[in-house]
Amino acid sequence: MNALLSALPAISDLRDRCRALAMLDAIICPDDWEARYYSFDSAWGEDEEMASMRDGEGSDWFMVFSPTGVYGRGFGHGAANSPELLAAVPEEFRRFAEEPAFQDEDGPVVTVCFWRAPQDAAWHGAAAERGAEGLFELLLDGSAEAYLAWAEEYFEPEHELDPAAIGHVLALRPLTPAVVAALNPDTDLEELAEDLAEIGYPVG
Repeated sequence: MNALLSALPAISDLRDRCRALAMLDAIICPDDWEARYYSFDSAWGEDEEMASMRDGEGSDWFMVFSPTGVYGRGFGHGAANSPELLAAVPEEFRRFAEEPAFQDEDGPVVTVCFWRAPQDAAWHGAAAERGAEGLFELLLDGSAEAYLAWAEEYFEPEHELDPAAIGHVLALRPLTPAVVAALNPDTDLEELAEDLAEIGYPVG
């Protein structure tokens, strides 16, 4: 747990990285939202944004960005569910810990949770002994090389992915037709307009 907390970047950098990963997935997989790994909803609630990861095999994580700070929770498929971890979540983040969207029909599912208020100097959290490993690996790495290796295996794209274009998106620079074409020549900026708005990705 300490390794995860020490590796998480500052709130603003974490938010930017979540948006960038969601945008990369949207470009590479524009027509099938369910097949995407990462997503970001910049209008999830009033003054609240939500980032998520779903691997399609039962592992996932969710993060809420709000004026209160950031609350994150993850579940590793195959690990024992540990809802007792949520008892450590402070009151100001309690409603996110109890959010129905982050539960299943039987209640909370969690193997790790963490939080940070804007004034905090560090992240805080709680985790089960096992089950959170690897959930945040790509997010924490943040490099174009890591995303390229992962995307080639996960999406198996028909077209070669340009690492420079991946780096452009990870740096949260406004998209250009050339960057989009370097990642997916079968889509364009016009087709991505809805995703750009939902993610809150910068536009030129």
